[in-house]
Amino acid sequence: MDFNMTPPTTEMEQFRQEVRTWLEENIDERMKEPVDEDDFTGEMYSYWREKHQQLAKKGWLNPTYPKEYGGGGLTGAHEAVIVQELREARACSNMSDRRTPESIMVWGSEEQKQKFLVPILTAKVTTWQKLTEPHSGSDLASYESKAVRDGDDWILNGSNVFISGRGARPDYLCGPMQTDRDAPRHRNLGYFLIPADQPGVEIRPMNLVVGNTHSHTIFLTNVRVPGNHLIGGDHQGWQVLSTQLEQEHGGDGGGGGSLAPNRSVESLITYARETKVNGRSLGSYPLAGQSTTEAYIDGHVDKLFSQRAYWIHQSGSEPAHEGALSHLFDKLYGIRHEARFREVMGPYSLLGTTDPLAPHGGLQEIRMRNALAISHRAGSLNIAKVVLARRMGVSRTKERAAPMRTKGAKSAH
Repeated sequence: MDFNMTPPTTEMEQFRQEVRTWLEENIDERMKEPVDEDDFTGEMYSYWREKHQQLAKKGWLNPTYPKEYGGGGLTGAHEAVIVQELREARACSNMSDRRTPESIMVWGSEEQKQKFLVPILTAKVTTWQKLTEPHSGSDLASYESKAVRDGDDWILNGSNVFISGRGARPDYLCGPMQTDRDAPRHRNLGYFLIPADQPGVEIRPMNLVVGNTHSHTIFLTNVRVPGNHLIGGDHQGWQVLSTQLEQEHGGDGGGGGSLAPNRSVESLITYARETKVNGRSLGSYPLAGQSTTEAYIDGHVDKLFSQRAYWIHQSGSEPAHEGALSHLFDKLYGIRHEARFREVMGPYSLLGTTDPLAPHGGLQEIRMRNALAISHRAGSLNIAKVVLARRMGVSRTKERAAPMRTKGAKSAH
């Protein structure tokens, strides 16, 4: 089947030109996405916070969300065009995680949608998802960070690691807390939006090999949160989180991100074609040519898997195993792909962004540093395999996809 979301119709081509022209006229060249995230400055952060609000007003920041909540009310085809053009222009992505709005849309009350969802989708506030704890890694059902009711409020205590986000701190930290230590797993959590400026919230950057600016440790010490910051019931946190995890595990096909060109594959092909060794292109040598060809094929398969999951999500159908398959393949493909940089580029693949001899501005070195870390994000490889087995019905337990907004948010209440 053809899962292309951007058919070359007159309407789509006109819309693409509209987006491209606006980006060309409104994006400062000095503020574009750097190759290395560590080069993202405070000035860039302030600049893009303003630009994201402008994009939100045009309906392009969260294009497929309803207009009444700050989205664009557009189709998946429009989102695909927007994502492609933003990537082409090296525009910086939204400073908020893209998954929290889905949970609020499905599980939040109308009052909570107005209070939280509208400012998030219009880029007035930012969110980071607060998931991984130091003791448990990918086993989110073993959550130990606690929320204790105090009148109409909740008092939160706990810690998290590897929390991704740009800027000094977000407006909200979003994720589960244990609300009932005596209840069974999957029925003992609540899902909270935690104001990051509350007393007792501490955010520290983590010094990691993959980069030093966008991973954080979070400490919550007697943090008081109003009761209306609890999304869903006080024992429904796992169900709310499952909607968020459905996206993390590929249920929405990457939210349109897979529809953009694969720059790392393109850079590898360009290097193999243009680099000369003894008067011949590097790609004409068997090992380099084979590795480059495998990278192209793998990248195409990865894109097809993601596009299929995205197409199913946008059509409003309930996915089976498609998103989980895409998610697992993408993790394994990422590890293989970064190894091919070393096979084709040799020692040049180790040169960073500051070295004048680095191919493509050092992109390959950044990708290789991130490859293994990416395989652990959104659940480690073993978690991805378990999810896929359950969706395919070949494990001891089976599961269906968690509710997402295109499948009917009302069913979750």
